[in-house]
Amino acid sequence: MTIDAAQYGPWAVITGASDGTGAAFAHQLAQAGIHLVLVARREGPLQSLAAELEAEYGIETRTASIDLYNDDGAAAVIAAAAGLEVGFFVANAGSDTNGSQFLDKSIQPWEDLMLRNVLNVVRCTHHFAGPMRDRRRGGIVILSSGSALAGQPGGAVYSGSKSFQVNFSEALWCELRHHNVHVLCGVCAAMDTPTIRQLLADNDLPAPPLLDPTDVVASFLEVLGQKPIHISPFMGNDEQMAMVEAGRLQGVLAMEESTKRFYKAND
Repeated sequence: MTIDAAQYGPWAVITGASDGTGAAFAHQLAQAGIHLVLVARREGPLQSLAAELEAEYGIETRTASIDLYNDDGAAAVIAAAAGLEVGFFVANAGSDTNGSQFLDKSIQPWEDLMLRNVLNVVRCTHHFAGPMRDRRRGGIVILSSGSALAGQPGGAVYSGSKSFQVNFSEALWCELRHHNVHVLCGVCAAMDTPTIRQLLADNDLPAPPLLDPTDVVASFLEVLGQKPIHISPFMGNDEQMAMVEAGRLQGVLAMEESTKRFYKAND
């Protein structure tokens, strides 16, 4: 797989970059010579990853310890990339650590989750996508979850927020593809990440078959620019997921045509 640094460089911003899918994106973009702004809550792992990437690939990095549960999280991400030409944005932060039915917690954790998964994603995307559209090049990947494909009891707000990310990405794919800005929503199955491993251990659960984040990220980058959504196949459901993708693409294109009478059509 070859990542086009001319299309997606010279800098990329990755949230949730310290491990798992975020770190996998960092390695694969760095291998293409793209400089990185690495964002996560934990400064130590970010610094270690940055040093590793600089040594292995000869790129430049910036790191920023930012909590996207905070209302000023998006502003902090934007500030971390100040003065840089950002051609790629990865919105990756976002596992569900609540594990609770909706009414069994106060409203605050759910508001915090919506802030991280919806509002701060929208804020960051709006900021970085504008210059990409002006330059007529760039890429945006928003990491969603398999829970976006149906309501998830015990994860109602998480599932709802991830569903928002799918629809948001598909709409942006339509709007920005005419400007050579590639948008993709990556729908992830269960991956072998430290977060998942800890969740399983905390609940004394055996580990199911887990996908390798490196392979999942490679599959997303391979189809970037070709379609609005890619659903990671899991446990042999490749054909079913391909049918879901095709159906959603058909729906997005139909929606694009039907809304032209209400909104200004793309040039």
